[in-house]
Amino acid sequence: MGKEAYGTPSRRDVIRAAAAGAAVTVAGSGAAEAAVPSATSGGGPRDRAALGLRLQGVQHFGLTVQDMERAFEFYTQVLGGTEVLRDGDFHGQAIHDTLLTDQEILAAEEGISPATIGVPDLAGGTQRLDVRFVHFGNVVIELLQYRDATQPSGTGHSFAEPRDHMSPAYPRSMHICFHIRDDVDPDKFIADLEAESARRGMTQVKANRVVTVRTEATRRAAPRSSNTNKIREGKSNGWTLIYCKGPEGEQLEFVQALDPIKRTFAEARRRHLDKTGR
Repeated sequence: MGKEAYGTPSRRDVIRAAAAGAAVTVAGSGAAEAAVPSATSGGGPRDRAALGLRLQGVQHFGLTVQDMERAFEFYTQVLGGTEVLRDGDFHGQAIHDTLLTDQEILAAEEGISPATIGVPDLAGGTQRLDVRFVHFGNVVIELLQYRDATQPSGTGHSFAEPRDHMSPAYPRSMHICFHIRDDVDPDKFIADLEAESARRGMTQVKANRVVTVRTEATRRAAPRSSNTNKIREGKSNGWTLIYCKGPEGEQLEFVQALDPIKRTFAEARRRHLDKTGR
């Protein structure tokens, strides 16, 4: 059956998928000290700190591409990056909802087919997601390709043409990923982020959920445990991810990388530094 929809978070496709990976070794961000009111109570000391103090800096930059092999060649052979890992054929309801909930809500509100605004059918498996990570010593580039299921992984073009829409499946779309500290509860972090952004009038800042929702009201009402997608098996074991729109509509991601995926990236960094003589 391949990497199809899963029933519980223990299934591999829970979305090893966005595998969203990147340098777990990225330097800290030196976040501002300004106090941020917590939206919820409880948690450890770090969970009550200002949002900026719960981050370790930028985790990776992601780029959705039309041609995976061409992009991979450029970033590894032309620019000299080091391959971390490649994974793919991701599909199923969980990965679809994690990455595309906001666009499904938009399509429902407009009464249009999600495909018309660049939403691939990962839920049904008509399209698949492939990812490759390239390490540059202090940052990782994630290459993503959303392709038709009939198209072999790593070949051909993306199922969608480059267009100026918000779906993360469009080629030339980029996202910025921030690294959540190991001792922070990521579910609470995103709840606090949404609350603080709303307090400032930044209503565009909304995180997707890992349960199926098609209205803004049901997204807000979803349980906190659905705020993050926790991968606990496969190559991306230890990865937790959140997809969220920024205040200008830009695509953001927040991840927490624990062992064993943390060790995978640390080893890739060592190999890259050895290769470049640093």
